[in-house]
Amino acid sequence: MRYLYLFLGLAAVIGGLVYVKFEQISSLIAMGEAMEVSGPPPEAVSTELASAQRWESSLPAVGTVASSKGVAISVEVAGVVTAIMFESGATVAKGDVLAQLDARVEKAQLQSAMVRRDLALTTAKRARALADSGAESQAQIDADESAWESAKAEVDVLRAQIARKTIRAPFGGKLGIRQIDIGQYVNPGTSLTTLESVEGIYVDFDLPQQQEVVRGQKVRVTVAGRPEFVGDGEIVAISPTIDAVSRSQGIRATVANADDGFHPGMFVNIAVLGSEQLEVVAVPLTAIMFATYGDSVFIVEPPPPPESGAEPAPEQTGPNGESVMIARQQFVRLGERRGDYVAVLEGVEVGQEVVAAGAFKLRNNAPIYVDNSQVLTAQLSPQPKNR
Repeated sequence: MRYLYLFLGLAAVIGGLVYVKFEQISSLIAMGEAMEVSGPPPEAVSTELASAQRWESSLPAVGTVASSKGVAISVEVAGVVTAIMFESGATVAKGDVLAQLDARVEKAQLQSAMVRRDLALTTAKRARALADSGAESQAQIDADESAWESAKAEVDVLRAQIARKTIRAPFGGKLGIRQIDIGQYVNPGTSLTTLESVEGIYVDFDLPQQQEVVRGQKVRVTVAGRPEFVGDGEIVAISPTIDAVSRSQGIRATVANADDGFHPGMFVNIAVLGSEQLEVVAVPLTAIMFATYGDSVFIVEPPPPPESGAEPAPEQTGPNGESVMIARQQFVRLGERRGDYVAVLEGVEVGQEVVAAGAFKLRNNAPIYVDNSQVLTAQLSPQPKNR
């Protein structure tokens, strides 16, 4: 009898456990069916309307900055550096003395030559005075005047030699790093520093042979990562030949450099501006989902009505009662970029609402609700501040 009670108690415990598990599994199945009907919870996104904008037509290119005048300052004659009158990076005017070589020997020779020149001049004057009275032959007069001319030429030669040992700036501009020291012996051709003009710059770039440009066409020059540097200029030279390897044509534009924002050798972005105004459909660049199989955007649409005979899905709302919409993925063909915007050539029409922020967490036909309380404003010419 005791074994019977034990068996009945064990059976009751097992039955209770089976019932509890059955209820739990039934609850999970019912919850899954309910979630399947209602779908995933809506995602919060911010949106913006695709807008019609007028953009000036332009040809993009990349180029290199070159100064309008730039030279390496070097010495013409050998000698010892006795004075340096400049600092690295200084701005100098045309004719400013940069360095002086030892010219003591030439200066002493100049003093001796000047004495001989003065004596030759006095002798020539005396000979001409005696010639009037017939006391001096014409041959002697010619010899004395020739000696005077020779003495003058000797003085000029020595002065030129001294001038070659005084190194001056050939034009105004900004100096580079000093490469000599006082007391250093330098040979002809030794570089002292570099000098770059600050009056203006050139920008050299290439365009494909099928792109037609003309002299005087306007250009805009920018530096990647430094939006405060924007240069406006125009094309001043076009190469008459086409590169046989790249099939491109060399172009040179001049850009005013009043703010000294561009430096020779700098890599820059160039836009060759056209005379036409283009009508484009623009969306924020953050709305684009870039992928190897194609670029796309998410267009905000109302949820589709339930199929005939099907039970309507439970109504969903956002945390503050926002209406739940559907994000439909739409593949697009993109055009040119301007600032925070990109032109959409195909796939989006003016006035359509696209997801501008939060698209990375969406899939096709995902439920969403719009929250534009903290939306970033896209700009054609953004100028973010450094932090």
